[in-house]
Amino acid sequence: MNAPYDGDRAQGTGGPAPSQGTAPGAPVPGQVPAPAPAPERDPYVQDAYDHDPYRSQDLSAQDPVAEVLYDRASHPPPPPGTYQEPGPLYAAPTAPAYAPDPHVWAQTPPPEPDGPSRHLPYGDHATTTQFVGVDALVTNAADEQAEPDAFAHLYRDQEAAPRTPAEDAPVAAPAPSKPAGRASSLLKSSALMAAGTIVSRITGFLRTLVIAGAIGVGTFNDTYQIANTLPTMIYVLVGGGALNAVFIPQLVRAMKNDSDGGQAYANRLLTLVVVLLAGITTICVLAAPVFITMMSPKIASDPQQMDVAVAFARYCLPTMFFMGIHVVLGQILNARGRFGAMMWTPVLNNIVVIATFGAFIWAFGGFTTSGVNATTVTPEGVRLLGLGTLLGLTVQALAMLPYLRDAGFKPRLRFDWRGHGLGKAARLAKWTFFFVLANQVGLVVVTQLATWAGSVAEKQGHPGTGITAYNYALLLWQMPQAIITVSVMTAVLPRISRSAHDGDAAAVRDDISYGLRTSAVAIVPCAFAFLALGVPMATLLYAGSGSGAQNIGYILMAFGLGLIPYSIQYVVLRGFYAYEDTRTPFYNTVIVAAVNAAVSAISFFVLPARWAVVGMAAAYGLGYAVGVGVAWRRLRTRLGGDLDGAHVMRTYARLTGACVPAAAVAGAAAFAVTQWLGSGVTGSAVALLVGGIALAAVFLIAAKRMRIEELNAMVGMVRGRLGR
Repeated sequence: MNAPYDGDRAQGTGGPAPSQGTAPGAPVPGQVPAPAPAPERDPYVQDAYDHDPYRSQDLSAQDPVAEVLYDRASHPPPPPGTYQEPGPLYAAPTAPAYAPDPHVWAQTPPPEPDGPSRHLPYGDHATTTQFVGVDALVTNAADEQAEPDAFAHLYRDQEAAPRTPAEDAPVAAPAPSKPAGRASSLLKSSALMAAGTIVSRITGFLRTLVIAGAIGVGTFNDTYQIANTLPTMIYVLVGGGALNAVFIPQLVRAMKNDSDGGQAYANRLLTLVVVLLAGITTICVLAAPVFITMMSPKIASDPQQMDVAVAFARYCLPTMFFMGIHVVLGQILNARGRFGAMMWTPVLNNIVVIATFGAFIWAFGGFTTSGVNATTVTPEGVRLLGLGTLLGLTVQALAMLPYLRDAGFKPRLRFDWRGHGLGKAARLAKWTFFFVLANQVGLVVVTQLATWAGSVAEKQGHPGTGITAYNYALLLWQMPQAIITVSVMTAVLPRISRSAHDGDAAAVRDDISYGLRTSAVAIVPCAFAFLALGVPMATLLYAGSGSGAQNIGYILMAFGLGLIPYSIQYVVLRGFYAYEDTRTPFYNTVIVAAVNAAVSAISFFVLPARWAVVGMAAAYGLGYAVGVGVAWRRLRTRLGGDLDGAHVMRTYARLTGACVPAAAVAGAAAFAVTQWLGSGVTGSAVALLVGGIALAAVFLIAAKRMRIEELNAMVGMVRGRLGR
């Protein structure tokens, strides 16, 4: 068999030597001449016209050492189908099939790629290959269990109790938990919490409707509102804010680190809350007249209103004790992975209060027929409403006990508080206390002025212009913020916190910008909807409260545009919290509270009594507008002088430009309908329907013309979820 000739086989291998007469380098007769040696290649000079000059896609050219050390778990290869065939160097790139098209309203999302990547190393299948990298091994190194002693069997005969063969057998290691199972559990918990929050807010709003139908929205309801607000204010000021901000993280840390799972620490905290709140509640019940006078000097000047307000306060103030118990027990359950109870038990409170005021309507009639007030209400009626309010919070707190028993937690009183970190946690709560104090001072000022103005306006024939109307309009106005902005930032906040921890200011800026622009798509239209349709909203929802419903609508209109800075403030402050900065939010809250109180006082002294609370509602939004300006500059400085302001302002300006004509058309349509059908239930419902359709249609048309990319993305996402 003839082997291929390499042109140099005879040299040094015992083969025949070249003839003596042949000159060196001359071709030997009958032999194939050897190929000329290739010129030496400069390793630093690459072919500029080669599509892969550095052989990055050549598997044989890859460094085997670098490939082995490459951590694919932390840096996995791109998903299947993401590589493209290399084209000519100077050819124009082909347009992708699913590129964004500004002329298309909501583009169909691209399909998921199917099939493995042709460049996946070693021929692995991309859809089935799993990677375990160096980062995961290093991260979980501390979780490795100590190996058993190989010589333990030599000393078993010296043990007191002989082991059974079953004990001698090696115990199988428990199967590791699947990440998919944990993710599924997290999704279920999040869905359960979201559902509980939505149901709680809906039933809470229904509660306000039933209360308004039972006792109206005038000065008599003002006395109940003040008495029912007092326990919440005192609880949050004394310990509620610190409990959530400081003690609860300490509780979670103890449950993670202590040998008993944090049960002793939890019982000490529970005992501390029980003792502290029991003492404070007793003092506050005895000092109820003082608190009523502090909250509303106008009510205190009327003996009959004062007696009713004090009676309501003595029934309502004990609810602060059950508030604290509910929060502590709920956080203990949350630390053990039981999230549903704390979100769903407030629904029981709302149901009890709804049943209580429903019983009042059944016994004494609705407000439109009874016209109940502080002079005509009976002691039995006051007792029914007061006991029902107290019973609602009691049921809410006691409903946590079965969940605690199911979680394996046994409440016990423990008074060994020294040396267990409770004092340190209390010292850390000072900024939270000041933060809450600033809010409560502003709330007290607004409450005093609003009750005074409402009392004067009601004597002039304008009910529904006091603190009750203010609170009801505020509750309705805050719902878009609670549903939209909070939901967006709940998803973005973990990313912001991680980026802040890593020192990546650019990522924090991008996420803050994303949160602002995404929430603005819904918040800005809602703000203009309140401005244009506030009156038909209020007259439809609070139709059972009489003529005061229209005044609630005017207050809601005044709140309207303030929803925009209120939402921006919430998003911007998340940036400070991501850097664990609580001092800046405190100073910002002081500014907001000071502006709100000052402008509210100006409104009280300048405007007529009927419109004073309307001016206070506008002052609320103005305070947040000033606060946003201060917080924006501080956060921009914190992030290196750039907060993507041009992009954010462009989005808000375009949304505002689309909402202005929409609100004008909607307001005109609603006003025409109410002039035609009146302001009753039917007229309000038709006006709200016609105005809402007009606002949505004009806004969508204008937004499409302005090519608002965030709105297009949201509509495309919704259509993609619906499979259209």
